[in-house]
Amino acid sequence: MSNKKCDDPVTIYGTQLQSRLLIGSALYPSPQIMKNAIQASGAQVVTLSLSRQNPQANGGQDFWQLIQSLGLHLLPNTAGCHTVNEAVNMAKMSRELFQTDWIKLELVGDDYNLQPDPIALVKATEILIKDGFKVLPYCTDDLVIARHLVDLGCEVLMPWGSPIGTGKGLLNPYALQSIRDRFPEITLIVDSGVGKPSHATQALEMGIDAILLNTAVAHANNPVLMAQAFAKGIEAGRDAYLAGLMTERSTASPSTPTIDSPFWHQHS
Repeated sequence: MSNKKCDDPVTIYGTQLQSRLLIGSALYPSPQIMKNAIQASGAQVVTLSLSRQNPQANGGQDFWQLIQSLGLHLLPNTAGCHTVNEAVNMAKMSRELFQTDWIKLELVGDDYNLQPDPIALVKATEILIKDGFKVLPYCTDDLVIARHLVDLGCEVLMPWGSPIGTGKGLLNPYALQSIRDRFPEITLIVDSGVGKPSHATQALEMGIDAILLNTAVAHANNPVLMAQAFAKGIEAGRDAYLAGLMTERSTASPSTPTIDSPFWHQHS
């Protein structure tokens, strides 16, 4: 079972993908386990960081060849950058080395919970879009920041579910739903904080387009099995969204109405 839906693709800057799961390449116990987990997930996009995985660095060639052998879309990120200049420079180096104009734009605003810097994020996004990048900004779940990013030309937004690495799930479903409702044409990918397959299901049920995972899979006792579990959770959430969820009610409603129903009784 996989999370692929041939008639229900997700679009990233014009590229249609059958999988709604994007996956990271860091923190795995071994390169082979990483490869097996990525393949088990059914993901078509893998994220990687120039700061950790420079294909030209000594000792990094084997890793780079392993990533290339997967045949997936590469999504470089600017993890670890704190300033606009750092992020822009890393994006340009990533484009040259990884041969893609996709960039997951990350800008750390606070070292305590690694919250994205919304002001610097908007500034860097403007610079990179003007330079031809297809920016996928990692942002908080703030509707106004989302509007600024969309106004700059972002076709994809990556709001957090909760702070990176916490596994706390969707801390503010209302905020995420507000972004979804306000920008129905934008591809929304929940990035960070998703710790359980049920978190992913919840996000897809509310109309989020995709999930980006790393820690929850890489740190599992069995990363391959966890990758499969997330794929199933994402598929279930998407199917439920397409089917139409039941509206919540404040009172019970009988599953078998009695009004106008025939009534038989036995005569003694």
